[in-house]
Order: sequence, then C-alpha cells, then structure tokens
Amino acid sequence: MSDRGAREELDPFTPGNVMTQLIKYFAVSLGMFVLFAGVSVGASQAAQLRVATFRCDATPPIGGHPLIWLTSAKTIEDPLWAKGIVLDDGQSRYVLCAMDWCGLCDSTYDLFCRKLAEAVGTDVTKVAVQTVHQHTAPYTSSGAQKLMDKYGNAPKFVDFKFLDELTDRLAAAAKQSLAELKPFDSVGIGQAKVDRVAATRRVKGPDGKILVRYSSCKDPALRAMPEGRIDPFLKTVTLAQGNKPLVRLHYYATHPQTFYGDARVSADFVGHARDRLEKEEGVFQIYFNGCGGDVTVGKYNDGSREAREPLAQRLLAGMKASVAATKYEPVSKLVWHSVPLKLDPRTDGSFALGPTEALVSDRDANPSRRTVAACRLAFDQRADRPFNITCLDIGDARLLNLPGESLIEFQLFAQQLLPKKFVAVAAYGDLSPGYICPAAAFAEGGYEPTDSNTGTTSEQKLKAAIREVLGAP
Repeated sequence: MSDRGAREELDPFTPGNVMTQLIKYFAVSLGMFVLFAGVSVGASQAAQLRVATFRCDATPPIGGHPLIWLTSAKTIEDPLWAKGIVLDDGQSRYVLCAMDWCGLCDSTYDLFCRKLAEAVGTDVTKVAVQTVHQHTAPYTSSGAQKLMDKYGNAPKFVDFKFLDELTDRLAAAAKQSLAELKPFDSVGIGQAKVDRVAATRRVKGPDGKILVRYSSCKDPALRAMPEGRIDPFLKTVTLAQGNKPLVRLHYYATHPQTFYGDARVSADFVGHARDRLEKEEGVFQIYFNGCGGDVTVGKYNDGSREAREPLAQRLLAGMKASVAATKYEPVSKLVWHSVPLKLDPRTDGSFALGPTEALVSDRDANPSRRTVAACRLAFDQRADRPFNITCLDIGDARLLNLPGESLIEFQLFAQQLLPKKFVAVAAYGDLSPGYICPAAAFAEGGYEPTDSNTGTTSEQKLKAAIREVLGAP
C-alpha cells in the first residue's frame, strides 16, 4: 500500500472516502436503530412475564407402588402432592416442581422431567423437579428395578404402570395450566427464623467423635445437645401481580420426617404446614427442601405421634413470619442458567463394583439389601451422564436447584458466594448420588458418608458447579 493510500484509510474526510464514510454512518445508524428496537421488543416481551400453577395427586394406591424401599402402603393419612409452576417470559418456558416423595432416581427422575418438558413445550434442561423427601412416601429407581429383574426373583420396588400413569397425569396438569397463565410484575422476598424444628444430625461428642441424632431420637442426652450447624431461616419467594400474590415458594432445610418407613402414607409435618397456609391465605403454596442431608428434627422429635403437631405448628409460624416480612420489587425479566455436573461413583469397600454386582445378581439375597445395592449400581452405570444444576434469576432472588441429599455445607456455601442476593436452595433433585458430603465428612465419620454413592471428589465438583451457575466471582 502507498503512503497516500494509507493516509486516506486513516483520514475519513479525504475526498476518496467521503462516500464510504457516509455509507458507514448510515449503516451504523441503521444498526443502532435495530439494536434499540431489539431492546425495546425484548423489554416489552420481558414485561409480559406469566406464571401458571399446577398440582397432581401422587399418592400410591394401598398395596401398590411401594413407599420407601419395599414398604407397601396400608393406610393413607393424607395425600402426596406434586405441585409446580410454569414460568413464561414470552420466549421460553420453565418449570419448577416439588413432589411429596422421598426420592426420584436416575431414569425415574428423567421420566418426570421429560414428560413435563414435552407438556409445556420446553427443553428438559429448563425443568427442575425436587422431592420434599418425606419417609412415608416412595423412593424410586427404575434403573435399580431393571437390574434386579435381569436376574429374576426381584422384589417389587417399582410399579412401572403406575409410574407411567402418574407422569402422564402430572404432564396433563402442567399442560392444562397453560390456559391459566397469569401475568405478574413483582417478586417478593422474605425470610424468618424457624423456632425449634431443625438441628444437626452430626452431633460432636465430648471426644470429638460424630454422634448421630436421627429424625426420631429417644435419647434425652442426645436431644439435649445443641442444634449445631443449620440454616435457621425459612425463605419465601412470592410472585405477584400488583399487590395480589399468585404463588409462594418456601425453602427450608431439614429432613421432613417424624416417622420412618412404616405403612402409613403421609406428607408429614411439612406438608401439613404448607397445606394449612394455602387454605388460610387462598394462595398456591409450594414447599422445597433445602440441603437438609445432615439436618433432622430429632432434637425436637421423640417419635411419638404427639410430637408431629408442634413441629407443624412451628414451621407454619415460620412460614407466616416469612410472608409477613416479604418485600416486593418490580420485575420485568428472568434468566435461567443450567450447568452440567458429573459425579464419580465410589469404589471403596462395599461400594466396589464387584461386591455390588454380586449382591444385585443374588436371587436369594435379603430383598432390602439387594435393592440398595441395585440403586448403587444404577448410579454407577449412569456416571458418564451429567446431572443438571439449574438456577433461576428473578429480581434479587436466586433459586438454586441441586441433586442428591446435599449436606447443609453446600447451601451455606451458595449463600456466601452472593451475600447481597437472596439465595434460596432446593436440593433432592435426582437422588441417585445419595448423600453428597464435604470431603471432611468421610474422615469424621457419622451416618451420611456410609450412605453416599459418590466420594470425596464430589465437594469440589459440586461447589464449582454452584459457583458457575450462580455466576459468582
């Protein structure tokens, strides 16, 4: 290039470049018009945020699909609900659903998410289904049942016909709700301390060793020990149109069980508190269980029927206080984030592949032990398929959805990452990993590491995924 050519390229007002610059000017102007028009259209679409609520009775029939492990239902104290919302921002749809079951694992979890996604016309990565984790409710792994069926003489762990019918009914409820999508323009956030409900299960004794305070604890000395490390706050997120609340989402971290594995179907004290508030307020209420893997009500529950009602009353009081503390802000957009997470199966001791496969294939093995082993093997066989970590950003609220029985460490970690935001955590998505523990817990001992299908690498991997999906620095 000559010096003259170089100077003309640098000087926009040389005669040879005037027309070129005019063309560039109008092109940029047109581009800016299109850009601002696009923002305007986007803002207009964002202003049309809509929400629909849906529910489906998920109660298994008496003598039918078993409750946790292999227990057959004999009485139904109250129904088990699957309750959710569909969010529509004019461009896509998103589903949050909480279900009164103990757990959905591997392909069972995928079945629920896939049918909900198809029903509302969205991608499966934009659907989060969490269980509330009551222990008088089903814990289901289709993969485990298929593994045992392969070898014959399998215990009845999954009723596939019931699962298909239930997921069809749930999908139909979600689809029908689309006809009732309502606009909302504000989001409310509130929180309150809950009095005498949650306490750690990992109690440290005088010698520093971990003592286990189960959900039902009859030992007065163990019940007298401090509450320990928990998140004492119940958080509430409300979607509203003007001053009219349309739906409230509640988040609290504890094992929601006063009874365990018997034949009576119940949503337990958390379901009772949720349903009472819905009846009192006339507002749709959904309850999500946080990272309560190592949190129970054992300090305040001796296993008696009389102990359950005070727990329900105190949780309800916490919900009401959280609602009363709610402050609203205008909202015109939402953002959905999704991050894949792979977790490593354990290979130590009884978790080694050889002993696990041998137990699953043993037709004469104890049915419960065989079923547990089949759940572990099903998790091992899905190791290359990532879990979906999701987060909904709406106003100052961050609604984080996690898999497994994540310990309270991960909820507190997420909140510490964004101290100026309102971070509400729902765990108990795909429950196939079992407990997700901090690495230190495996050295400390206690109950949770004995029932974790994933090992010491899970802490680093899950925390990295949480950081990424929250967009934390």
